[in-house]
Amino acid sequence: MADIRRHMIFHGYVQGVGFRWKAAHTARRFGVTGWVRNLDDGSVEMEAEGQVQDIEALVQALEDHSWGSVESIDSENIPVQGGYSFDII
Repeated sequence: MADIRRHMIFHGYVQGVGFRWKAAHTARRFGVTGWVRNLDDGSVEMEAEGQVQDIEALVQALEDHSWGSVESIDSENIPVQGGYSFDII
């Protein structure tokens, strides 16, 4: 099965609650590469690359994050870039 890369913006109570740390920790656990960062409008932007089921599991874990709340996610598939890590930027 081929890897995909997904660009996402998480809206809701997602800054100041450990969201980026949870994203990076969970992505690494699932073998997903990419990055995550806070945006000035209070949302969190992420690109995640890996197997579809691993990215879906990552998103589910972030939606279930107990310290914040995801109200909505803007998501689109983008070209695969390759990578070796998942970074907080």
